Amino acid sequence: MTSLYQILMMILDVLWFIMIAHIIMSWLINFQVLNLHQPIVAQVWDSLNRLLEPVYSRIRQFLPPVSGLDLAPLVAFIALIAVRIILRNNAALFY
Repeated sequence: MTSLYQILMMILDVLWFIMIAHIIMSWLINFQVLNLHQPIVAQVWDSLNRLLEPVYSRIRQFLPPVSGLDLAPLVAFIALIAVRIILRNNAALFY
């Protein structure tokens, strides 16, 4: 059971890093530090969007529209942190 806990935490850690990269990259694109006309930047951005868009689209269905702000990444990030906290607090169940 310990290995199950470690695998779940590893998956959540990888997802955490992917979400952080997506959030930071979106800021850099919006502030025109990164340019989507560069092939590597466009490829990384497209890959991150393909990974996270299914999650964000489900969250957007429940969120009310806010003018110019997309709160779906924030809600997904908070949910991910909550799941990690719940797993850590209940780690004794896996041992």
